[in-house]
Amino acid sequence: MELRDSIQRARDTLRREGPSALQFWLMALVLGIASGYAAVGFRLAIATLQTWIYGADDHRLHSTLEGLNWITVLSVPVLGGLAVGLILHWFTRDGKAESVAHVIEAAALKGGRLDRGHGRASALASLITLSTGGSTGREGPVVHLAALISSWISTRIDASQLRGRDLLGCAVAAAVSASFNAPIAGALFAMEVVLRHFALHAFPPIVIASIAGAVVSRLHLGDVTEFKLPDPDLAFYTELPAFLILGLVCGLVAVAMMRAVFFAEAVGDRVQRWTGMPRWLRPGVSGLLLGLLAIWFPHIIGVGYETTSRALTSDLVMWEAVVFAIVKVIAVALTFAGRMGGGIFSPSLMLGAFTGLAFGYVATEVFPGDWGSQSLYALAGTGALAAAVLGAPVSTTMIIFELTGDWQAGIAVMASVSMAVVVAARLVHKSFFLTQLEHRDVHLAEGAQGWIPGAISVRDVMRVRGADNGASDSACWQLVEQGAYLSRHDTLQRALPMFDRMNAAFLPVVDEGPEGEQELIGAVFHTDALKAYNRKLVALHQEEHS
Repeated sequence: MELRDSIQRARDTLRREGPSALQFWLMALVLGIASGYAAVGFRLAIATLQTWIYGADDHRLHSTLEGLNWITVLSVPVLGGLAVGLILHWFTRDGKAESVAHVIEAAALKGGRLDRGHGRASALASLITLSTGGSTGREGPVVHLAALISSWISTRIDASQLRGRDLLGCAVAAAVSASFNAPIAGALFAMEVVLRHFALHAFPPIVIASIAGAVVSRLHLGDVTEFKLPDPDLAFYTELPAFLILGLVCGLVAVAMMRAVFFAEAVGDRVQRWTGMPRWLRPGVSGLLLGLLAIWFPHIIGVGYETTSRALTSDLVMWEAVVFAIVKVIAVALTFAGRMGGGIFSPSLMLGAFTGLAFGYVATEVFPGDWGSQSLYALAGTGALAAAVLGAPVSTTMIIFELTGDWQAGIAVMASVSMAVVVAARLVHKSFFLTQLEHRDVHLAEGAQGWIPGAISVRDVMRVRGADNGASDSACWQLVEQGAYLSRHDTLQRALPMFDRMNAAFLPVVDEGPEGEQELIGAVFHTDALKAYNRKLVALHQEEHS
């Protein structure tokens, strides 16, 4: 009884005063361990299901598929897609699996909180997708799963928005670290991609969590790199221009893949509307198309580490690299069009390896003798294309180093990565995830000035009707008649452009009455909106430089 009372008092104190630095670091350690186990468990679950269904996990899957009956290769993705469709139909509002983009949105706009019910369904759907033929990656679901754990903790301790975001960063770092055995890259990924700043106060707990995730991974999976490469052979001075050109090529290929995904999703939406297809059937249709494609190109199934390893060791000829790259883009687009769940990082690695290998064959053929191996170009391609897709040059470069254990080719990878990111950022909204958010009218790619208005609710800055400093009813109704009014559910994202357009000192806020009529409930003044915007901007600046 006394122990339970002590725990309750400690919990109340934590909610009331917030954790101290030491307490928060301990929480980061616990969260890192939990997220690490979530990542390892997710990976082992995929391997177990793949072995049960296909007879091999992802490291031997593609060669195993070549010997299976075509009916099996065709039917498994269909059945998996139907299972995914039913799960998402029953347990989500929109029939879609959530992804890293939702985690980034939660960090920026929701104090690190996610919808846990929707998230659990997304994780299960992604698990089935990756185990039964979906052509995506495991990093997206793992990041999202870890974010659900941090969200639960933030809710339990009633964490502030700052602490909630930091906890989210810790969870993401540990998940990436455990998933790829990459503790340095895990910490950098959390800050570069999810939090989108490198605040000093967040660095220690995120590093602690990332180390914890790596330890969990190494205890259960071993301290091994994901890919084994031959020794690099780089003639620095003569080859660096070629790696810069490779970066340009990878940037363009990355943009092509991203646009193919968005185009396929739009086509899927139109087909669903035109045919009246129930939303639970959509993943099954994509599964059917993937199964048909896999009969001739089994490398599209799953994460694809076996075929990526073959590309990185030059175990593919020129035409295979080119054709496999084209088919992989189609498969990734089909998977996302079916809303089947999964991540984009692993497909980017595979496509980058194909692109780099094909480029390497051309480069070494044009300039034989003095130039290095095609494997080095494949390695640089993986980093360049993945960095362009994620919009994360620093963390992606580190992931490539830690995945391969090869630091000698660092200059080549960095040269290609830098060029690829510059090219892709000019043709999309900086990254795949931020472009996804732009399509949902969430403007994080523009920076703080783009997303802060969407984080401030009209009801938080509204002066209620009848207040001494409020607006007169007659003046409000005049604006309502002109169509210049807001609802309590709007944000400053809608209010600020309306202020500029109407040149008004205030805008009325109306609600729907019991009979469906408009009911005036208050007004938002331009000065109040600007003050709230400025306070949020200052707070963000202080957080990023603390």
